[in-house]
Amino acid sequence: MKVLLFDDNLIWSVRFTQTLRALGHEPVQNQGIPEETDAQVAILNLGSPKIDAAALVPALQRLGVRVIGHAGHKEKELHALGRAVGCDVLATNRQITHDLGALLNP
Repeated sequence: MKVLLFDDNLIWSVRFTQTLRALGHEPVQNQGIPEETDAQVAILNLGSPKIDAAALVPALQRLGVRVIGHAGHKEKELHALGRAVGCDVLATNRQITHDLGALLNP
């Protein structure tokens, strides 16, 4: 499955890319809102100051992409942001690190 990555943190991006490939998925790093995509899932770092989650999440959902937003477990305001913008799944950084395979498949 193709998975869009919206994360400007080099450590997270590398980790996601390696894990997704190990799980048999195709990671695609993105910088902006795609006009079209054949991806089924997107992973979004809610803590990135460069990503406009309020614009990105609805745009991805209009394309039929399920959005997984993640932030640290103590970053309650970022989880609230994820709920407000309509992320399909919210995860802590620990969950996304240890349970990525399960999070990808609803």
